Amino acid sequence: MKKEIRIIAWDDCAFGFRQKYVTAVGVVFRGAAFLDGLLSTKTTKDGTDSTDMIAKSVLDSRHYDQLSYIMLNGITIAGFNVVDIKGLNERTKLPVIAVQRRKPDMKEFMAALGKLNDSKKKLQAVKKAGKFFRFSFRGKEILYQKAGAGNEACEELLRITCIRGNIPEPLRVAHLIASGLSGESHGRA
Repeated sequence: MKKEIRIIAWDDCAFGFRQKYVTAVGVVFRGAAFLDGLLSTKTTKDGTDSTDMIAKSVLDSRHYDQLSYIMLNGITIAGFNVVDIKGLNERTKLPVIAVQRRKPDMKEFMAALGKLNDSKKKLQAVKKAGKFFRFSFRGKEILYQKAGAGNEACEELLRITCIRGNIPEPLRVAHLIASGLSGESHGRA
């Protein structure tokens, strides 16, 4: 895998209780070194449109032909708007990796999803995301879920992009930009 592999990493902006739509920010990165572009889209808070909105944004981007991976900060955006990572992979023809620092309490998470509109669709997307894989290096541990790529490729991508801890640099920058658009970034990606 090339050190300057092109990745688009997504994170969402902060949002208020009464807010209906949430902005999601996508940063196009070359490995962990260069920011090449910035995209944004709106998703419905606690809705079911995140997969469609991210796929459309990626496919319509002038960067699409150069992209090799889509990276997400977990599988939810805009509250409980669950990204169907397998569907996103199928639509964009790009592998998807969803990264987390720690495993969520799945029982609590599924119970919360079950109380929302379109819970069946959301629960299906969670199940399709599959199990969490653990990757440890340099004394750090990262959890990830994947679609369209093997563990070896995902872990090589993590080795290339994790230069300041256990969050890949593209996700860290997406988080900083999304936080800044919401008021002020705090640097806690």
